Parts: sequence; C-alpha cells; structure tokens
Amino acid sequence: MSSSKSAKARSPWLVFGVTSLGTFMATLDSSIVNVALPVISDGLGVTLSLAQWVVTAYLLTISSLLPIFGRAGDMYGQRHVYSIGFLIFALSSAACGYASQIYVLIFSRILQAIGAAMLMANGPAIVARAFPPGERGRALGGVGTMVAMGSMVGPSLGGLLTSALGWEYIFFVNIPIGVVGFFLGYAILPEGEKRRDELFDWKGAALFAVGIGSLLLLLSHGEDWGWATPRSLGIGLVAFCSLGLFVRVENRVEYPMLDLRLFRNWPFLAGNLSGLFSFMAMFSNTILLPFYLSEVRNLTPGQVGLLITPFPLIMAVVAPVSGYLSDRTSPVVLTTTGLTLTAAGLFFLASSGFETPIWHVALAQAVMGFGNGLFQSPNNNSVLSSVDKSKVGVAGGMNALVRNVGMVTGTAVAVSVQEIRRRQLLAGVSDPGPAQLAGAFLAGYHTALLVGAAFAVAAAVISLNRRGHVRAKQKSR
Repeated sequence: MSSSKSAKARSPWLVFGVTSLGTFMATLDSSIVNVALPVISDGLGVTLSLAQWVVTAYLLTISSLLPIFGRAGDMYGQRHVYSIGFLIFALSSAACGYASQIYVLIFSRILQAIGAAMLMANGPAIVARAFPPGERGRALGGVGTMVAMGSMVGPSLGGLLTSALGWEYIFFVNIPIGVVGFFLGYAILPEGEKRRDELFDWKGAALFAVGIGSLLLLLSHGEDWGWATPRSLGIGLVAFCSLGLFVRVENRVEYPMLDLRLFRNWPFLAGNLSGLFSFMAMFSNTILLPFYLSEVRNLTPGQVGLLITPFPLIMAVVAPVSGYLSDRTSPVVLTTTGLTLTAAGLFFLASSGFETPIWHVALAQAVMGFGNGLFQSPNNNSVLSSVDKSKVGVAGGMNALVRNVGMVTGTAVAVSVQEIRRRQLLAGVSDPGPAQLAGAFLAGYHTALLVGAAFAVAAAVISLNRRGHVRAKQKSR
C-alpha cells in the first residue's frame, strides 16, 4: 500500500489524537517545571540561578532544533521522527527524575528537549497532511487548544505533584504517556512521503543551532549580565557570525536545511512575522503580571494563578472555533481582529493601578485570550497552507520556532523596558520607600505593556496586508 493510500485509510481524528498527546506533553513540560524550581534548588543543594538552567537549557535546545527536525521529518517521514521523539522524551524524563546532581538534571533536560523538538516540529505538519483543506483549520485550532491546556495545567499540576510526591514526579508523569505515544505513533500515524534522495544539510543545521541558541541565550540573560559586558558582546558576535554564515550556506547548498526562498512567499512571511510580533506582545505581560499582582497588589500565589487562568481558558475555547471559521473564509479578518483585541487588552491593562478592581485584570486577560485564540489557528493554517507539501515539516518547525523566539524576545524587551523606566524614576533617590518602589515598578510595567501593545498593532498591520491565501489555493493542495 502506498503512503498516500495508507494516509487515507486512517481516521484523521485518530491522527489528531496522537499528535495532540505529544503537543500537550511537550507544552506541559515547558511550564510544569517552573513552580518546582525552588524545591529542586533546595533538594540538590544549588542556587536558584543555577537551577534556572533546568528551564533555560530546555528552551534553548528546543528552539535550536525545531526547523532541523522539521526538515528531518520532510526527508525521513514525519511518523518516524515524531514517534522517536515520544521515546526520547520518555527515556529522558526518567533520567531527569532519577538525577541526583544538578548537571545531570540539566543534561537530561537537554535530551528531553530533543524529544520535545521532534514532537513540536512535526505535529502540525502531520495534522496538516492528514486533514483535507476544508477541515485543516479546525484541526489546527484543536492543536492550539492543546497548547493552551498544557500551559494552563502545567503550573497547577507541577505544584500538586511536587507537594504530594516530590519534584521527581513532574518528570516521572511523562514516562507512561511517552511510551504509549511511541507505540500509537507507529500504529496510527500515516507514514507520509519521504525524500531520502536528498542530502541532509549538516553544516547549515549546525550553524543554525549555534546561531539561534546564542541569540536566545543573549536575549534571556542580557539584562542580568548587562548588554554591553564582554560576555554579552561575545555571545552576540557568535550569534551574528553563525547566522550570517548560515544564510550564506543555505543560498549555496543544493538541498538546504531551511529553504530561504520560502520567505519570498508573502503569506508564509506575513504569517511568521505577525506570529513573532504577537508572541512578543503577549509575553510583554506574561513575565511581569505575576510581579504586579504579588508585589504591588499583595495577592497570594493562589489568587495570582486564578487571575492568570482566564487567558489560556478562553484561548482553549476560541481556538478551535476560529480554526473552523478559517476553513471557510480568508484568515485576514480573523487574524487582524484577534491581534486588535490583543492590543486592546494590553492597553486596558496598562491603566491598572494600586486600587484597580481585580475583575479589571481578569477581564483584560480574557480579552487577550480571546484575541490570541482568534489569531493563532487561522495564522497557522495560512502558514502551513502556503507552502508545498514537501516543505510542510520545515514550515511547521519554523512556525514553532517563531513562537519560542517571540516568547524570549518579548520577555527580554519587557524586562529591559520596565527596568529602564524604573531606574529613571528612582534616579537620585538614595533610600526609596516601599511606596516609591511599588510606584516605580508600576510605571515601568505600564510602559512595557504599551510597548507590547505596539507589537500587537504592528502584527495587525502586517496581517491586514496578508495576501495570496485563498480558499482556492487551499483546495488545490
């Protein structure tokens, strides 16, 4: 039986179920560890700054490998790469749970991130291949729901497992899921097309991994190190040179790891640019909101968690509906409206003060969750539908990379803007009191939110000028 017939013989929604399992698990593990970091730090007898590398190493590794494993899926088959990703994730999760030293845990997290990158890069591509154009948007909307659910469940599940059983169990919980996913992957996922006649671009892959890893490392820690310190400048130089050489290699090699000609395709470029700016906008608030709620409003961790919940909850509900609508209309209206709502939510939240009603914050979170849910599914559908089927894996990996780069960049910009504004207001104050410190933080937070809103507006303008993605084009795929 040919791969195409094999794909048709399987229920697309069974395929969706397997890919959703991997998407949920990989997203869950991005957030489940954060709440356990203080316990891990105490348990292994290390500083919190060193324990933070348990999170940083995971993020950097995933981001460095996403397009690489997307390309590998296009060449060797998405089912194979995706299923192996499940197994690597399960085995490395066991290694994380049994780690008795911090460096062993960090190394195990790097291995875990390799498995997660294999899952995240190929999941959307498998869904896009399995569903006909008229149902693809709804399915990709479901993938967005699983991302939101993983983000929402992660902190609460991590806290529950850590307090009841120990931090090791935030990793052990992945083992049965990964093993089941491995067998289901080979049993249910369509084999897909393979391009083994092409050579894998190892040089380009290595340059990309070093370049993106260095860039994200700088963005993650530049504010702490100082942007003009020798360490920051050295890492920035490595990123600049590696990415410059990567572009040169990709323009010359016969079978590039990332075909740069994809960026001449305006729907592909517009979708990725608007996606990048949308995540930068969202994470201008994500990193600072808990500090506002806990340090300025003096709320408990439980109350902070409840006020953050409306965002992923509303997104989880809206994303599949938006995906369904994207199969029946141009994505321009949905994506632009969603981004406009995101900007409105950030503007609304920027008016928060010391006595602002708590429902004000919850409403702003709900508006941003609605906007993000409205934007993500049609945008992903547009990006994946704008490329040839032979490159859908690379497109999916690039789409996931844009999400991670947007998160890190948005966080770095927000923290830097907030800190610069805070220092300006406290300049010349030798011994600021609690009210002055809180006021300076609040002013910096407002400035960061307005910058984030500007990112959302920029994304909306790009999305409004999106062209070339029409239903006729989808039907031809």
